Amino acid sequence: MKLSLFGRLAMAVFASLTLGLGMTACGGGTIGYMWILGQQYNQIAGFKIDDYTGNLTQIEGSPFITNGVFPVSIVVKPGGRYVYVINRGTCPASGCGTAPNVSQSVALYSVGGDGTLTFQQSYQTQGYNSMWAQMDSSGSYLYVLDKYSPSYNSTSGLYNGPNTDGNGAITAFTADSSTGRLTLITNIQTQHNGVNTPFFEVGAAPFMMQSASGCLLTLNSGNTISPYTVGGSGQLAYTTTQVFPIGGATNITSINSGGSYVFLTDAGADTIDGFTVGSGCTLTTLQGGNTPNIAGQVNPMNTLVDSTSKYLYVLNQTNTLTLPGNAYSSISAFTINSTNQELQPITGAPYTVGSGPVCMVEDPTHQYMYISNHNDGTVTGKVLDPTTGILSSLSRGSTFTSTGLAGCLTLSGAVD
Repeated sequence: MKLSLFGRLAMAVFASLTLGLGMTACGGGTIGYMWILGQQYNQIAGFKIDDYTGNLTQIEGSPFITNGVFPVSIVVKPGGRYVYVINRGTCPASGCGTAPNVSQSVALYSVGGDGTLTFQQSYQTQGYNSMWAQMDSSGSYLYVLDKYSPSYNSTSGLYNGPNTDGNGAITAFTADSSTGRLTLITNIQTQHNGVNTPFFEVGAAPFMMQSASGCLLTLNSGNTISPYTVGGSGQLAYTTTQVFPIGGATNITSINSGGSYVFLTDAGADTIDGFTVGSGCTLTTLQGGNTPNIAGQVNPMNTLVDSTSKYLYVLNQTNTLTLPGNAYSSISAFTINSTNQELQPITGAPYTVGSGPVCMVEDPTHQYMYISNHNDGTVTGKVLDPTTGILSSLSRGSTFTSTGLAGCLTLSGAVD
């Protein structure tokens, strides 16, 4: 078929608009950008998210380097202009917890209009062996969790080396709204020789952190939680319960939140432990108590509460059932009953996923879910039914190659 001159011009204009808007003939435009950590080669894989299909396409220049070693956590500043990557580094020759790690850093990146990451500069936390990061909802403050807190030397007046009590620490930063640059926040509650402590001490060997209802909660080894209230200027304040023991827990592997709920995964008992957050950051067990995982799904490692706080998804490292394609790992899914606070399994769950899932996110338009899989270095995409919580496969394939030994992931719906 031949087109008239007018027809050819119209097609050319349409093609130009399509490229300019980030659209394709089979898709509906880019609705967001996603970044996934790769621990094998210290990389960050970047993808564009297609509106119409949920398909992922690689961002130009991806993968990006992490400017550190062994990335463990990644957060995006609200507005999408800046990304922070937490590099744990490698243990010194004397062993972990005896001296600063090698190549431990907080790396700041600016985000281009096409989702590309450009390294800006690195920062250092006050503690040792960085584990996790959390940003407040306004994007004003960044909190980084270290497994070991610093030790104060009264002779030199300096902090040099990990604290022998085994406790961890949170380093707090102010994040500049225009540049993303970080400035240390000191702890006004404790001082040495009249000088504010440059960190906030938490429980023993913490490894994960979550914000909920104006509180910052760290998950510590030994199945305990350290709750802080978040005050003005990014200050963290002790609560009346400085360490909250998790009764009956055997091997807590994660902490996550949604609305006023906090959920823990217990890989030892294969249960999901639910709480509500009250005044003073008190934690009250849900009426339903500890919920057994869906039959056959074991070793739960993380959770996600959807944006409406109606559904809870649990990432399981292993299962004892025969899932489609002989899938080794799975996703359990529950409805959160707001009346009696019980978790009720969703029809069709468990769902298949890649090998060794570690983190899960919901896209900005609430159409899709994405899971990073550590063992096979992939990302799994799912379609979300908002009325039922059911997950299904994407229309054009649900598995995307990411980067070796994939870690956690984050995404942004826009770059303001």
